Amino acid sequence: MKIRPAAPADAPQIADIWNRAIRETVITFNPVEKTVAEVIDLTAKDCLVWVQDDQVLGFARYFPFRGGQGYRFTVEHTIMLHADGHGQGGGRALMLALLDHAKAAGKHSMFAGCSAENTGAVQFHARLGFEEVATLPQVGFKFGRWFDLVLMQKLL
Repeated sequence: MKIRPAAPADAPQIADIWNRAIRETVITFNPVEKTVAEVIDLTAKDCLVWVQDDQVLGFARYFPFRGGQGYRFTVEHTIMLHADGHGQGGGRALMLALLDHAKAAGKHSMFAGCSAENTGAVQFHARLGFEEVATLPQVGFKFGRWFDLVLMQKLL
């Protein structure tokens, strides 16, 4: 299992993973697919990939939680896996590497925002030491429905 920083050449595979999630799931509330150029920009910094046999099976990245200097030590993250990547331990390895990366970069706190309907994501983050700190009712809208967002936090 190889975890490494994302490279621009990974962008088409990352876009495929991300866009499938956008089209088919509520793990993201965003209904607009990503272009390869957007993915290159979004993954240029603080993004890791899980690669096996030259295939990207997952990616994880962190980014500022909110704007302003007072929040500079707090980040939020995204993690998504290829359909073939579930149940192999790659998601856990990817998150552990991302947590280490954020801590080494001087970050103090990381948030996960999980759709309340995605109980697997909530359980996954809990196993990694994230604690549920809030549920925001009906803040996401997709597929003609409202969704609650579970905020989970881990102090690094």
